[in-house]
Amino acid sequence: MIGMLFNDKECRELDYVLRKELDEMLLDLNDKRMDGDIRRAIASRYRVVFRMYARIASPKELSRYAVNMKTTKP
Repeated sequence: MIGMLFNDKECRELDYVLRKELDEMLLDLNDKRMDGDIRRAIASRYRVVFRMYARIASPKELSRYAVNMKTTKP
């Protein structure tokens, strides 16, 4: 495991970047035109980014991005 120290401004920026990335991936996962292999790759990446976001977000904020991955599979 790697540890990192961030100041307050950097934490806010990381929070913003992760939220925007999760939003983009949710849009892609809901796009029915996407190929199954691409959707699986995005879903895998979504799990990784979601776990990163879970370390800094409050439960209320986190619940916005919690999705049932069974419903987002092709």
